[in-house]
Amino acid sequence: MAHALEPLSQMPVIKFKGQDFKTLRDRCLHRGLLFEDETFPAEISSIGPLLLQGKHLSSLQWERPKDLLMGKAEPHFILEGVSRFDIQQGDAGDCWFLAALGSLTQNPQHLQKILMNQSFSHQYAGIFCFWFWQCGQWVEVVVDDRLPVLNGKYLFVHPLNNQEFWPCLLEKAYAKFHGSYQHLHYGYLPDALVDLTGGVVTSIDLHSSPSDLVTMVKTAAKAGSLMTCATPAGPTGEARRMESGLVSQHAYTVTGAEQIQYRRSWEDVLRLWNPWGRDEWRGRWSDGSPEWQETQDPRKSQLYENKDDGEFWMSCRDFQDNFSCLYICNQFPVSLDLGHMPHERWSQMMFKNHMTPGNTTEGLQRDTQYLFSVPESVEGNNVIVSFNIRPQNVKAEDGKFPLNFQVYKVDPQVWLTTALTGLLTPLLLSVGQVLRTDTHGPRALTMPPHSHFLLPLSKSVLQDQESGQGNEGPFQHFRERLPSTFFSRFRSADQGIVTKTKYNLTKCFTLSPGTYVVAASARTEAVEFLLRIFLKMPDPDRNLGSGFNLRALQASLPENGSQQSIFYKYAQQGLSIDATQLQRLLNQEFLKGPPEDTFSLDACRGIVALMDLKVNGQLDEEEFSRLWSRLVCCQSVFQNTQRNTGVFLSSDLWRAIKDTDFLAGVSVSSELLDLVALRYSDSAGRVSFPSLVCFLMRLEAMAKTFHNLSKDGKGLYLTEVEWMNLVMYN
Repeated sequence: MAHALEPLSQMPVIKFKGQDFKTLRDRCLHRGLLFEDETFPAEISSIGPLLLQGKHLSSLQWERPKDLLMGKAEPHFILEGVSRFDIQQGDAGDCWFLAALGSLTQNPQHLQKILMNQSFSHQYAGIFCFWFWQCGQWVEVVVDDRLPVLNGKYLFVHPLNNQEFWPCLLEKAYAKFHGSYQHLHYGYLPDALVDLTGGVVTSIDLHSSPSDLVTMVKTAAKAGSLMTCATPAGPTGEARRMESGLVSQHAYTVTGAEQIQYRRSWEDVLRLWNPWGRDEWRGRWSDGSPEWQETQDPRKSQLYENKDDGEFWMSCRDFQDNFSCLYICNQFPVSLDLGHMPHERWSQMMFKNHMTPGNTTEGLQRDTQYLFSVPESVEGNNVIVSFNIRPQNVKAEDGKFPLNFQVYKVDPQVWLTTALTGLLTPLLLSVGQVLRTDTHGPRALTMPPHSHFLLPLSKSVLQDQESGQGNEGPFQHFRERLPSTFFSRFRSADQGIVTKTKYNLTKCFTLSPGTYVVAASARTEAVEFLLRIFLKMPDPDRNLGSGFNLRALQASLPENGSQQSIFYKYAQQGLSIDATQLQRLLNQEFLKGPPEDTFSLDACRGIVALMDLKVNGQLDEEEFSRLWSRLVCCQSVFQNTQRNTGVFLSSDLWRAIKDTDFLAGVSVSSELLDLVALRYSDSAGRVSFPSLVCFLMRLEAMAKTFHNLSKDGKGLYLTEVEWMNLVMYN
């Protein structure tokens, strides 16, 4: 089943273990009790016996922050903002999670979505909640604030100055999310990055990476990416401090990159942070090193601070010699080797499914096959295939990723003959509304036959035709999956960079134009998964340029009435404006560009009908004033939305609704968004300013009409005459 990626605020949130934060908090407040989480109790089982080996458990206690401080100070959830320096790792080997979290603190806007607005004063009931991402949805995890303390010391993350507790509580929620603190003891950086953001991880082999690491890191930082890295394992296979000051088999956060003036040349340096909050690099460009003493770079005072806080600088050469891999995570892939932020656009397809072992052909499961099309060649990796699974599908003793997949290039004509038995051509032409997501949000694309396919051939789609089960539109008519002979005809595509952990598997490809199939198979156990396919789209500057510019509009309705002078300039006998005059006014006063991007006469007739309160086919001065204010608002929305790309896409319509003042309180369903995207965008997904004006004004009028005519707010009853008058005029 295809899933469009919704904005975070609109995505359904799963209640972990069925616990609803607000309900539990309000119940505790009403009863005057502090929350105690029975699903993650204050017991050894929540920690895990391996983390407590060799410790005297008789002194193990679970204490709330207010009790720990014993009235000497007040606990704070966040004290003077959020920072990576708030984090100090404890006895759990969860540096992989804390390094990712340290990077997330550099993007406080995203971090706030996970932390929420919580405190130890306002509505405090001993309960806190956090969000983590899993298989395409956000999961709300609640915990009580009882923290494990051994011999008077915090067992895990230490609160900064014993007063700031957001890192401790967030770590506890993540431990509950994975089963126990013990399950956080050693893990994979990409898994934490995905859990905290829902993004896609790009792995960069530092031994074969481009030489310009500084540009790469700066480009990623500008895109809002999270960046982490790891040192190789030592002889013992455990994290230990080395002579260089670094820790073996340890995760770090990459926090910056610069070129520093040094000895009449420039030195490339990177800044890293150790989640331990101490133990720093001792080599070149470390704290107190001769390099910092000798440099005359004017930015030295801004960049360098000799402080034992776990953060340090090192040269790019030393970085590549001592670290094995750099992980970069973003909502969409980011090209990092161009020296600037690329003007590229990625389209994303999402599928959820459940897979069981068996029914395989040459190791490939026939029940889970997904087709997509590469429209044309673009530079570099242009396809990324990413699988994300639930942790419950991985056995702790195994730790291997539970599925495999291959990408095959196919002949679409052969596939159509094989897989579309009985499918009529008109039905094929109607497949156009495959839900997709690009870098600007969700949208639906109209697709010509045999191109831009992404059709899931899976159990969730291929249901029993005779019983009438299934509700997948045209997809329910597929009656056959690809047979065993299909795979023997085609060679699998060569894969690029591979990122493989316990819960995530991502492969990068550089594919020529054509149709491809992703065929997946389960290893030994049933598995629930999310498949995401990212396609790099052609250069929007070349293919999606809007081709027109707006002349300056007034930011607001001026009191001196300059819009009145425009009105009288075009009004018939100085009294009113009809659709013909309005078309000339809008195109001559506000727009310039090719004819296809201007207001058409039919569009102007529609605008007149929407604003025509007197129902006479014309706009008087008062009605034109209302129209002017909406044009000003639409212009602001249009310019603000397209500012980053120079193009307004159909996927931006949901944001336009949210940002339009005169649509306050109006909401639309995802199904309606798909329909209006088809109605108001062109074949390339562009929405012109005239189309945006017509859409937003029509949405306002229809919403108001419904509320004015509905007696109960749920439905309408109209006579045939009333209905025809309504829909045929405005």
